[in-house]
Amino acid sequence: MKENKLETISNLFDGNEIRSIWNSEKEDYYFSVVDVISALTDSNNPRNYWNMLKKRMTEEEQSELSTKCVQLKMKYKKDGKSYSTDTLDTKGILRLIESVPSPKAEPFKMWLASLGSERIDEVFDPEIAIKRAINYYRKRGYSDKWIEARLKGILDRNKLTDIWKEGGITENYEYGILTNEIYKEWSGMKASEYKVYKGIRKESLRDNMSDIKVALTDLGEIATRELAKEHKPYGLEQNKKIAKMGGHAAKVARDDIEKNLGKSVISNEKTLNYQYIDENYKLEHT
Repeated sequence: MKENKLETISNLFDGNEIRSIWNSEKEDYYFSVVDVISALTDSNNPRNYWNMLKKRMTEEEQSELSTKCVQLKMKYKKDGKSYSTDTLDTKGILRLIESVPSPKAEPFKMWLASLGSERIDEVFDPEIAIKRAINYYRKRGYSDKWIEARLKGILDRNKLTDIWKEGGITENYEYGILTNEIYKEWSGMKASEYKVYKGIRKESLRDNMSDIKVALTDLGEIATRELAKEHKPYGLEQNKKIAKMGGHAAKVARDDIEKNLGKSVISNEKTLNYQYIDENYKLEHT
């Protein structure tokens, strides 16, 4: 895990510093509970406020939030030392905000209600979600041609996962293993390693790729899909062999492209407009 300061998080709390730790295995953030309590209330002692809130939750038989807390060591700004601190993941911290009876928490509650309403509307009319995605990409500076290819890639990916389901793949970790086989074969890195190389976390890997790398990724997945349709593998081990074959097809294309370009197509360039600031020490559970 890495302790970090992600500016976009602090911005949500009017500039108040919210300490957070990135868990690369779960691909999620863990936020300091007392920092969020401090930002949302006028309490002179956020730690006592949190203890009283936990007690109230227990009395009301709503203690599931406090039981999901994970104690991690975080640096205390005043003395620079690390202390065990209650933290919650993203879902947990949003649930905490809903539980805080403070006027400062109301804007967050309204925001969460608005998001919930939008998602319900998208269930009835999925086109709303597609338009939202297109507008998001346009605001980030992506061209319509790139967006069209990206949406097609999503459809192709779904076709591949459907084939994997037919081949006995049912668990999320299995999809991850097969995806890593494709990536590792053509790029030399697992998808998770590629994200670390590019310095991205929750962001989409494809959104931070050049046109060539997106095309190679798509080629590896399409080749894997067609090979699976032909050979009909079943179970994880058989599908891993097919995924590796699909990734190799993309590797052949990559080698040919690089031969003509005279340079590698792999780079750590990304489209992030913000930066992670990390402390270089290991954080341990207590």
